[in-house]
Amino acid sequence: MGMSAGGSKASGGGRRGRGRRGRGGAISEINVTPLVDVMLVLLIIFMVAAPMMTVGVPIDLPETQAKAMNSDTQPITVSVNPQGQIFLQETPISIDEVVPKLEAIAKTGYNERIYVRGDTAAAYGGVMKVMARISAAGFKNIGLVTLQEQQK
Repeated sequence: MGMSAGGSKASGGGRRGRGRRGRGGAISEINVTPLVDVMLVLLIIFMVAAPMMTVGVPIDLPETQAKAMNSDTQPITVSVNPQGQIFLQETPISIDEVVPKLEAIAKTGYNERIYVRGDTAAAYGGVMKVMARISAAGFKNIGLVTLQEQQK
């Protein structure tokens, strides 16, 4: 009986000794909490900034009561600014280049809707000329982009 009591004291003392040595040594584990914090902040920044980077042509869209459409793919947008300049996505083009460029895109297998964005200050005739050329070229899936009207 005496030996077992002495043996337990020896083993208990050994455990305490190992614990003290482990505390004083270098920690070999990486603290990932600051890394996770930084990644979450970056995620929030990109989530806020991503909608602002969709279309770079600044246009004041008219407001309507139409409902928003769901789209999974990046649509082709043709924009007309207040000065009457025409843009395909973000690239300025002339009215004569609209149809050939859209046909080149169609040859790549793209058959989604083409969105026409006209500024509220843009001439109605200028926007209609663009739409008429696109329609005459055989593109039938054309949509006008507007903002949802704010209830006052």
